[in-house]
Amino acid sequence: MATKVVMEALSPTMEEGRLVKWLKSEGDTVAKGDVLAEVETDKAVMELVARADGVLRTRLLDEGQTAPVGQLVGVIGAPNEDIAALIASQPAVASAPGAASAAAPAVAAPAIPAAPAVVAPPPTAESAARPTRLGNAAPKHQEPPLPPPSTEQAQHAQDNGGRPRSSPLARRLASDRGLDLQQLHGSGPGGRIVKRDIEAAVATATAQRPATAATPRREAAGDFADVPLTQLRKTIARRLAESIGPIPTFYLTSEIDLTRTAEMRQAMAAADTRLKVSFNDIILKAVATALARHPEVNAHWLGDRIRQFNRVHIGMAVAIDDGLITPVIFDADTKGLGDIAAESRELAARARDRKLAPEEYTGSTFSVSNLGMFGIDQFTAIINPPEAGIIAVGAVEDKPVVLDGAVTVRKRVRLTMSCDHRVIDGATGARFLQDLRRMLENPLLLVY
Repeated sequence: MATKVVMEALSPTMEEGRLVKWLKSEGDTVAKGDVLAEVETDKAVMELVARADGVLRTRLLDEGQTAPVGQLVGVIGAPNEDIAALIASQPAVASAPGAASAAAPAVAAPAIPAAPAVVAPPPTAESAARPTRLGNAAPKHQEPPLPPPSTEQAQHAQDNGGRPRSSPLARRLASDRGLDLQQLHGSGPGGRIVKRDIEAAVATATAQRPATAATPRREAAGDFADVPLTQLRKTIARRLAESIGPIPTFYLTSEIDLTRTAEMRQAMAAADTRLKVSFNDIILKAVATALARHPEVNAHWLGDRIRQFNRVHIGMAVAIDDGLITPVIFDADTKGLGDIAAESRELAARARDRKLAPEEYTGSTFSVSNLGMFGIDQFTAIINPPEAGIIAVGAVEDKPVVLDGAVTVRKRVRLTMSCDHRVIDGATGARFLQDLRRMLENPLLLVY
């Protein structure tokens, strides 16, 4: 019996996924557990695996396209099994929520540079006998085009309205290039017109156009470029809209002396070369320790109640190419500085490689964001709901300060705490920052 390959929920908050790359081709034999494709979720690139043994009979989603969770993207079955009814019973990707449509700019596929409209050449006696698509025009990274469909396949390739069956991306590309889908033959399943057919038709039409005199033009194509949204960027936009508007936020800033902390770092490195900890590692440890003493800050707003946590799980904001992600250091208050340093480095590296598992970036009770390495003195971070607060860390700098009546140079850093006023009052946040300052200015307190 044929087995559906669907867009699976590969993370707890995933609503749709973008198919980054197929790792199996149509006709390949697959075993249960084999990786079929790479899928970009709202937080990472995950693997879509086969749920049965058999042959990958068809792929219904092009690379770069987006589909909602549950959408059919392929079929695994026996080599000669009839899967037409199974495919026909599934709604098209274009009709699913969040998918690209022919009438609206697509966000599921990579951006395509603007190009002059290309009109397909009128059919000639020779061209009428062969398909418009040329096989050698297919991109190298895709499988070779299939032969022209039979009469029966061509009839099957028509939808209920008499229009050729085509993918949403193919329809958009055809519209952009001024191509008539009625004059094209599809190489997809059941004669479906897909991206490679459009690209081949454009290449054919361009080659047949008469040469014209070159005209001066700017290097950039057009006045702007639309950048498609990644799944991560969509999630960031949605989550931040839930935060900065509805949450009544206030901010507390404190400038803290890190001179003794710097001395402790040097002493640790001198005692053991493996104990290389950053200022951020020490701040994470101090924040976790302070949260353990202030459960009213280590809390979530749940609408009808406030949940105060007895365990401290710190979300550590990490910048990646198209946004940020917050891997979690669980039970951070119980871990030593060396453990936090090693774990934070490992999590940050895998976050940048988009290799985090869902359980590694969910479950935080409070977050810390650091932009000091970019030379930012001070900033305000946006709360990650339902958390009640977040600490923004600026640059550690040498500054002249007055100490015991004399001007001296000390290492200083500015910490700004964003507070959800529904959970944290001004005095509550101030007391928390007082404890945090005391531990950072006297870092030996962190060992107790």
